[in-house]
This record gives sequence, C-alpha cells and structure tokens, in this order.
Amino acid sequence: MNLRPSLLMLTAAAAGASVLANGVSAANPAPSAPETRLGASIKQDFAQRDQEAARRARALELREQAARAAEQRLQAGGGAPQRAAANSPPRDANEERFSELARIYQAMRPNRAAIVLEQLEMDVQVEVARRMRERSTGLILANMSPQRAAALTMAMARMPQPQAPFPSAGGQRAKP
Repeated sequence: MNLRPSLLMLTAAAAGASVLANGVSAANPAPSAPETRLGASIKQDFAQRDQEAARRARALELREQAARAAEQRLQAGGGAPQRAAANSPPRDANEERFSELARIYQAMRPNRAAIVLEQLEMDVQVEVARRMRERSTGLILANMSPQRAAALTMAMARMPQPQAPFPSAGGQRAKP
C-alpha cells in the first residue's frame, strides 16, 4: 500500500484547517483598536436616541391606558357624566365672563394688567380679582397706583365672598 499523501488530500486538509481557524477567530475576536472620539460620540447619540424613543413609547402607552380606562368608565357608567351635568344648576353667565377675564389678566404681565385693570369699574375689578390666583392678584396690585390698589383692596374686603350665590338678573348687591 502506498502511504504517500496525494496533493488533493493535502489541499483538502489545509482547507479544513483554514475553516477551523476562521471559525475559532470569529468566535473569539481579537481585541479591537481603541475607540475614537467620533465612535464614542456616535454611540452616545444612539444611546440618547434610544432612551428618548423608549420614553416616548412609555408616554404613548400611558396615554393609551388612560384612554382605555376612560372609555371603560364611560361604557360602565352608561352616560352618568351627562346626567350629572344635566342635574347641576346652570352657571351664571356673569360668573363665566368674570372667570374668563381673570384667566386673561393672569396671563398678562402684571404691570400691563394693572394699567388696564385700573381703568375698569370697581365692581368688575373686584369680581375679576376674586377669581384670580392670590399671587397674580398680589403682583397686579403691586403694579397699580397706591390709591387704586387701596380702593380695590377695600372693595374686596367689603363685598361678600364668592361662595355666596349671585343675585338674580334684576337684583343689586347690597353694600354694607
């Protein structure tokens, strides 16, 4: 028997060893070159983008849960919110107007709101100021002239608190 390997056998053995070596090197990669600033910056940008996407996905998920819960409450209630609104007394149109004016004056800068508020009738000033947040009212009073601020404060102190029901359309409020 001839024990001399043929050239074909030697080539096949070399190819097999090469495949084995490539497989081992792919499984255990060699240490890579040090990371560059550009590479680190790109990785950081990707990480921030992924965190932002996760935050937005969580916010959307919470909104969807809230919408589903509200829908279930509406279906379970069978229109109860509509009935409750029908049973409540209608809001006075003046109260609605004064509340809207209060929101407008709160949104303005205090120095500008003070100039305009000083020009209004005292009853309107009082009703608007009563519906504003205390801080906004204080800032506006601080920007008013001392005489007008004192007059508004005195009028607010004399008039009944807003919890008292408004008089009927034809009635006048009694001043003490």
